[in-house]
Amino acid sequence: MRAQRIVLWVLVAVVPATAAWAAFAPVRIENRDEVFAIPKGTWARRMAGDKVEILPREVRLVLGVKDVLVLENHDDVPQVFGPVLMMPGQTFRLPFETVSINQFSCTAHASGQMTVNVMAGPEAGWDRLAWRMREAGLMGGAT
Repeated sequence: MRAQRIVLWVLVAVVPATAAWAAFAPVRIENRDEVFAIPKGTWARRMAGDKVEILPREVRLVLGVKDVLVLENHDDVPQVFGPVLMMPGQTFRLPFETVSINQFSCTAHASGQMTVNVMAGPEAGWDRLAWRMREAGLMGGAT
């Protein structure tokens, strides 16, 4: 009987309180960087005819959560991303502040282009609760 009361108390009090916190508490992230590395030898592999896919066709960023694109050039040759020339060993950080879809030329990408889709951060309420559940692996879908 006592065990049933505890389970009932958890279902009636703790679960809704936790869901309310998850829905309305601000999202705090220690590191907002979304990092992609260009591995050493990428250019050589491409020149040898290998269709190397090291970067996704579309990078999805979320404002206030993961909204800084970081590219690290570990290759032996310079790489171009948009108007930026990244020398070997160099890192490029590009923060985003608005919801947008951006096309960049990118020599590290097989197609020569990369799309950066910057989405709005999860709003308080059901949107934030669903986002937290997806991040915790409790729901399917991507952010």
